[in-house]
Amino acid sequence: MGNDQLRGLQAAVLAYTIWGLLTIYWKQLTGLDAVELIGWRLSTATVFMVAILSVTGRWQAVRAAFTERSTVLRIVLASVLLTLNWTTYVWAVVNDRVIETALGYFLAPLGTMALGVVVLGERMTPLKRVSVAFALVAVVVLTVANDRVPWVALALAATWSWYGLTKRRVPLDPVESLTSELIVLVLPAVALVAGGWLRADGIPDQAAGADWAFLIGTGAITAIPLLLFAFAAKRVPFTLLGPTNYLVPIINFLLGWLAFDEPLSPSRVAGFVLVWIALMLVTTDMLRARRDSDAAAQPTTIPTRAAG
Repeated sequence: MGNDQLRGLQAAVLAYTIWGLLTIYWKQLTGLDAVELIGWRLSTATVFMVAILSVTGRWQAVRAAFTERSTVLRIVLASVLLTLNWTTYVWAVVNDRVIETALGYFLAPLGTMALGVVVLGERMTPLKRVSVAFALVAVVVLTVANDRVPWVALALAATWSWYGLTKRRVPLDPVESLTSELIVLVLPAVALVAGGWLRADGIPDQAAGADWAFLIGTGAITAIPLLLFAFAAKRVPFTLLGPTNYLVPIINFLLGWLAFDEPLSPSRVAGFVLVWIALMLVTTDMLRARRDSDAAAQPTTIPTRAAG
């Protein structure tokens, strides 16, 4: 592994670790309205990202994107999906559902695979079919055991998978794309923040001391891991970058179980084990496909007959 690729891998690990540990960050704001918190996150993140694009002089691609109707529609759709994902996640964290967020982000790669088959017409290998079956059984087990559908996990997985598919069709890099999405959302976000100032039970009335530092910092904690990921994505093969993504739900699972004392019943463990088996199958299939592709790309050496 070259130095550049190693730096990329280090950036990816740091980005995913920060994303996982954000649960602790949002826990500091427990008791504040989750929807209003998203308004603060979107507003401060917009300021942060606009400053970055201004300093780096990268506005040209963003301006060009807003001149194409199809691109604008995709950016708007990505914005809506991102808002739904963030709102569900923050609501779950402040309402003691951290383990369920871990399940959602474990399911997300399988959701992405399903979208590839349904929307993009990709073909599933036998291992991938088996992995989907394990994931479906996991959802059924968790639903029956808990007498309710794990809607937080399913919402996170669905919105994140669909968001990834939508971003794939936006001709911008991750930083430019996120900035475009935030620009679309900034007016509703500011309206949410302003509404809080007008309500007696809004965040400005409830926040005290360190809460304000955490609120203002939501922009930085949103943008920094994304910048690290953008750095890594250009230097690390996706076959290596993909499995690194599991750091996020692993951290959330451990935090929910060990740090926040959320219940981990045998049925919940069984559901997670089924999902982990599904992910192991998918990862094995991916690595095997990469190995076969590399082998096929190797030049074939034709032995030459010695003269004489």
